Amino acid sequence: MLCQKLYPEGKPKALTFSYDDGVIQDVRLSELFNRYGVKATFNLNSGLDSGSWWEREGAKIRRLSLEEMRPVYAGHEIAVHSSTHPHLEELDERRLYAELYDDRKTLAARFGCAVEGMALPFGSWNEAVRSAIEKLGFRYCRTTVSHHSFALPEDLLTWGATCHHKDPLLPALAGQFRETEQELALFYVWGHSFEFDMQQNWQVMEDFLQKTAGCSDTWYATNGEVAAYLTAIRRLIVGEDFFINPTGTDLWVRVSGETLRIPAGAWVSCGA
Repeated sequence: MLCQKLYPEGKPKALTFSYDDGVIQDVRLSELFNRYGVKATFNLNSGLDSGSWWEREGAKIRRLSLEEMRPVYAGHEIAVHSSTHPHLEELDERRLYAELYDDRKTLAARFGCAVEGMALPFGSWNEAVRSAIEKLGFRYCRTTVSHHSFALPEDLLTWGATCHHKDPLLPALAGQFRETEQELALFYVWGHSFEFDMQQNWQVMEDFLQKTAGCSDTWYATNGEVAAYLTAIRRLIVGEDFFINPTGTDLWVRVSGETLRIPAGAWVSCGA
């Protein structure tokens, strides 16, 4: 049976964002995301001091305190970025596991929620790092690789993004995204919010959101929501005239022009 897999509520496309380091510029960025009705994942380092300022290429930067973080990240996802932001592939086994385990445990306690994903500090990793991420039970992990497409990750533990927000191809990709008919098209943008101050280009994100937000055919989701749905829909069983959903997540497909919801745990017959 030919079918097109869809995102929740029968949407064919998804848009997600990932921003690192938990800095003061996240206040403005989250306000922008909230105004346009999109969701993001913010990757935080719980072991670094929030009190001191530093300057980088003219931008004044400070990490947010816990009290500041709670309202800023409300409605978005919190994820691991390691406790102290080292190059993970340079660590011995004990410290590697500690960097990930401690950050996850601390963030979960601070925010009172499950923490299931992460982004690699500096985007660097090796097989030992990937193995640790898998053994600790993370659902997904973002790298810093840009593939300039709307393709889904083959491996959620080495998940590359469509592009960084400062990528010169961003506007063209936004136009392509509006027109694409690719199955389960995913636009994934990442970066650091302090870069907008460094490059004085906040308008880049405003322009991008004006093109991509508020579209009825697009699911606006966190990295974790996307990862959970992809994990579930990859388990959908498609028979000659039936579907079986063995997961705890409602799934969506389109068959012969009709959008179908396949409830969690259900067998759904279709056709004559």
